[in-house]
Amino acid sequence: MVNKWIGLALVTLLSGCGGSDGSDGSSPPSLGDGDVTIVGATTITLGDGAAFYAQVSDGSSRLYQYQWQQLSGPAVNIVNPISPIAAFATTQTGSYQLQVTVGDATEVVSFTVEGNDDTINSYSDQHVVSGGRVSLRAEALDDNGNNYPEDLSWVQTAGPSVADLSSTDATANQLATFTAPMVSQDTLLSFELNSSSGLGSDVVTVLVSAEPAPVDNAFFDQPVARMTPYIDDSPWSTALVQCVYSNQINSPCSVDALPLIGQVSPEPSIDDILERLVVSHPWMGQQFENLLRDNDQFGDFRRLLSSVSAIVISSDIRPSFYWVATGAIYLDPANLWQQPWQRASINEDPDYRIGFGSELSFLTPWRYVDGDNYASPYYLPGNKSPRPWEDLSSQLTSLLYHELAHANDYFPRSTHNSISEDTLLEAYYARVESSGLPSDLLTSSYPLNSSIMFGLGEVMFYGAEPTEAQKLLQPDDVAAQFFSDRAADDYAYSSNREDLAMLFEETLMQLRYGILRDVAVTSGFSDQSSSNLIVAKGQRSRIGDASIVPRAQLIINMLLPEVGQLEGNLGTPIDLTRGLNWFEAIYVGNTSAAKMEVSTQSVAEASTNAAPAGVTYFGGRHQLPHGHHH
Repeated sequence: MVNKWIGLALVTLLSGCGGSDGSDGSSPPSLGDGDVTIVGATTITLGDGAAFYAQVSDGSSRLYQYQWQQLSGPAVNIVNPISPIAAFATTQTGSYQLQVTVGDATEVVSFTVEGNDDTINSYSDQHVVSGGRVSLRAEALDDNGNNYPEDLSWVQTAGPSVADLSSTDATANQLATFTAPMVSQDTLLSFELNSSSGLGSDVVTVLVSAEPAPVDNAFFDQPVARMTPYIDDSPWSTALVQCVYSNQINSPCSVDALPLIGQVSPEPSIDDILERLVVSHPWMGQQFENLLRDNDQFGDFRRLLSSVSAIVISSDIRPSFYWVATGAIYLDPANLWQQPWQRASINEDPDYRIGFGSELSFLTPWRYVDGDNYASPYYLPGNKSPRPWEDLSSQLTSLLYHELAHANDYFPRSTHNSISEDTLLEAYYARVESSGLPSDLLTSSYPLNSSIMFGLGEVMFYGAEPTEAQKLLQPDDVAAQFFSDRAADDYAYSSNREDLAMLFEETLMQLRYGILRDVAVTSGFSDQSSSNLIVAKGQRSRIGDASIVPRAQLIINMLLPEVGQLEGNLGTPIDLTRGLNWFEAIYVGNTSAAKMEVSTQSVAEASTNAAPAGVTYFGGRHQLPHGHHH
């Protein structure tokens, strides 16, 4: 998504793992009676997804602001009430009314929900910009996401033909993806999800809106979702739209236009931070606000967010990252959803790095654990159950510690008063030429030493072609290299910026929440499930290794000195049992030395309950299904 020219020029500046309203700055045309038409079925079968499109007469929704609200009927959750399309799941029969306000025009639609649909469904009705990526998801027949017909198929039934509609046998056609066609005016596409075994069908509507083409050398040269400031009357609204996530940006905004939060508010309030939040869907902003108001008991995130210019959360961001050219962090909302309808609005295009290292003979899985259990249980796609906050909190907090470590590496709070350059990018270059960043000091003071691991880092995290020698490396060979060095995680070998972020993330997760991290080197995947992911060597609480603690202390002192002394406060590393499957190895017995509550479950229970079959954790920041690797 980031411009390739920019990526080459600023490759070390993009760390981690919106946009223009498309108008030319003039006021949108006035709308009168008859200029807005609501399109959609007025009789809907219970259980199906519903979608209503507010069509404007000039066919250009990008010029207007939208607001949907429900007037009557059992309550529904409109996925994006500020979108041209109101999409929601139907859960009760009855009569309903919705109202949409578009500019200065208002229209009402009445509809009924009747019958009972116990067959296949998809709640993938959505709005996407011209040329954007789209994912369509079938819902499971049961609540837990495990039961799917094996004969699902997707067929386009209306709209300009989609050239790359694809789904794979690996998912039994549960997921289909495609690129939205380029259109000159708003256009509706329709797709039918079918089952040949008599389980019925469902129709999905996708609105494709016309958008401006990217400017020359755009920072984001691919289509990006429509973005809206979370706080309507934020004093930074214009800058948020113009400076952080849009294909109309080709140069950094000035510090005066969008400074770091801490330059304006050295001790920012929650409201100060929310004024810098821009989202594709309001629920994403609401979840982020919930984190700040109810789940930042140590005040870490308010402090660390002072080093960003903006927070961007969008359905099309994957993976999360920080970028010094804008000074913003960009968050994947997969870490925020609690309700199935929220999850349904998140694009499921795979992380672009899923194939990296697929020719190597080992894997390096990781996980966060609370006792001998996964700290954040995995919810299968298509799962209909809500996710309580406690099941997502460790996933979200570890992500934020990681991305905010990058922001505070580039601009620690101690530097905010001394930024005098016109742009943050210029300020970054000036810092590198003078004192360097904390991550540079980390490397000069406590360097990593394994040339073999650095070479593998190029393969695993940048997609370099592995050498024959690298292909021959076995799990024991890699374990000997990694565990004799002083990296907390192998992601440290991708760059010194990631080395810093992994140290910071793991330290704070343990000290603040008592959540420990497992990391291991294992065998790869095999056709024999009993031979998969066999631990060559693994550790819990590696951050407490005597050779690593001074590295973490250096980073804490520079980024979040309020934490204080680490020595004696981090758990001693505990070895995972060699020869066990990765999932079985989650149970380590009495681990009081690591300051964690001991689980009494058996090894068999641990291997069953730790995570669903086919799921593990890879890379520095991301979780991916097994099937996307070896």
